[in-house]
Amino acid sequence: MAGVLAFLTLGQPQAQQTTEEASAAQQIPDAPRPQVGLPAINSVKPGMGTTPNSNGDQKPAGQEPPPPTSLPPSTANQQPDQGPPPELPASGQGADAFKLVVRTNFVEVPFTVKDNKQRLVPGIDWREVRIYENNQPQHISIFTVDPWPLSVAIVIDQSLTPNNMAKVNNSLAALQGAFAPYDEVAVYTYNNGPQRRTDFTAANSARLEFALNNSKSTGREVYMNMGGPLAQTTVINGRNFDPNTAPVRNSQAMELKVPKEVHTLNDAILEAAKSLTSRGKGRRRVIYVISDGKEYGSKAKTKQVIQYLQTNKISVYGTLVGDSSLPVVGFLDKIHLPYTMRDNVLPVYTSETGGNLDAEFRQRGIEESFQNIFTEVRTQYTIGYYTHQPFIDGKYRTIDVRVLRPNLSVIAKKGYYPTASDSGPTNVISPNR
Repeated sequence: MAGVLAFLTLGQPQAQQTTEEASAAQQIPDAPRPQVGLPAINSVKPGMGTTPNSNGDQKPAGQEPPPPTSLPPSTANQQPDQGPPPELPASGQGADAFKLVVRTNFVEVPFTVKDNKQRLVPGIDWREVRIYENNQPQHISIFTVDPWPLSVAIVIDQSLTPNNMAKVNNSLAALQGAFAPYDEVAVYTYNNGPQRRTDFTAANSARLEFALNNSKSTGREVYMNMGGPLAQTTVINGRNFDPNTAPVRNSQAMELKVPKEVHTLNDAILEAAKSLTSRGKGRRRVIYVISDGKEYGSKAKTKQVIQYLQTNKISVYGTLVGDSSLPVVGFLDKIHLPYTMRDNVLPVYTSETGGNLDAEFRQRGIEESFQNIFTEVRTQYTIGYYTHQPFIDGKYRTIDVRVLRPNLSVIAKKGYYPTASDSGPTNVISPNR
């Protein structure tokens, strides 16, 4: 019995040692697996490289699968003019809803829709709009109806006749009420040359009120063309009654040289446009002119100023006052004789830049035109597209906006000049930050 117990006592440590050795042997990791899919010997050449297959292994570049021989599924049901729907922001967000990091070859076109009674037409859907650049249909990428903050440069004509100038002076008090609190306004006047009354300031500030009051003037009398009996001196016995009236010796006639009227409207619009180019993106640039439209004596030509406006995305609106606002006189103003003063050049500016003109002869009509014009600016539709043309070529491109409804007229700019700033990267900060 004692021998059996001794045997069990000696055998227990040996069994425990055997179990521990077996468990330690199982914890030893296996040997590395042989690599599969290696290229054959002498099949890899210098510069050939390898590409990973689906299993993560490397395979020779020459063994890549061939490209597909069939085209992707066609989009036959997709209209070429429309394509996929544009981005539609939530109400009240407008252009701030689009967080664009890079903006390449992007063209922005605001436009207004009116019926045959010149009333604004709301509720136009993007599916009803077509836009063409150089007669080529473009895909609409952005469509919004939300108003934009305005940067407005007001240009006031001080070369009006005294009675018309008095109507403008009395109506300027109603001009400030046409703006919104988030708008900014600058004021310019012109007579024999442009003059800045104030730089851009808040629309509801006292500084703008002071500038408008400071822009009032007495006007300018029309030069009389002295002709008929007054062009001849009184002659007695073949001699001048007053020799001081004869500019030339032994002359019996009195020559009166009437100075030409100077109306530097082109220079004033160009000066206002230069100030608008410094305003940041995300604002609508507008020049608002209160004038009779006469132009003579400016250093800048009308065509040059229009090109500058189209290049910098500036629209011209205006209130036409004086005799040019009358229907018959306004029609006769379109008949322009060479080397003479243009009696009304404002319709050319508004038509080429997508603006509008309101002709008013009475003071009350002038006051109402302020609100009508800026209501029209705030109710514009805005569409955007990415042009397929080389963007920085400096060539003029025509734009044609159409609405697929009968008896409607569309007011939009007729074209634009591309610039390098439109194709560069643009960081748009989200309003939520």
